[in-house]
Amino acid sequence: MIAINLFLIIVLAVCVVTDVKSRKIYNKVIFPSLVIAFIANFVIYGFSGVSAALVGFFLGLAILLIPFLLGGMGAGDVKLLAFIGALKGTSFVFITAIYMAIIGAIIALAIVVFRKGWAKKCLYFLYGKKCGLAVPLIFDKKSLTATYPYGVAIALGAIFALVFQELPFL
Repeated sequence: MIAINLFLIIVLAVCVVTDVKSRKIYNKVIFPSLVIAFIANFVIYGFSGVSAALVGFFLGLAILLIPFLLGGMGAGDVKLLAFIGALKGTSFVFITAIYMAIIGAIIALAIVVFRKGWAKKCLYFLYGKKCGLAVPLIFDKKSLTATYPYGVAIALGAIFALVFQELPFL
């Protein structure tokens, strides 16, 4: 089990680096990792492990499929979560998705707030409201449409799931 967790951490680290650097999670990382995930589940658990890996894979795929189809998510992000499901199973990928959503929301909010004086505009707006002034809150379209490498949120979600669900010392 330690080897599986170490493998997961290595794949996540590689995907985070490539996602941050080039905004891509490469198939040449995900596809061999998926094959290894299925083989590892077969070796450890037999055919029931392969079926559990398939269910985990499809759950991970399904969780991000709608955001992908709506254009809010890259295909690499979807495949990364599907890999996590194939390697660790359904309950792990579900917990990962919950942490991922929370972390992703925090990152998105931070990007919007700290982008090009947006925080200062909000403070002016709130101070104006306090003083009874109608200060317009002008949204910068660029800050509201900003994207970020969501692989970071997925990886952090998986790390949180590992720490809080799997590690025996907690």
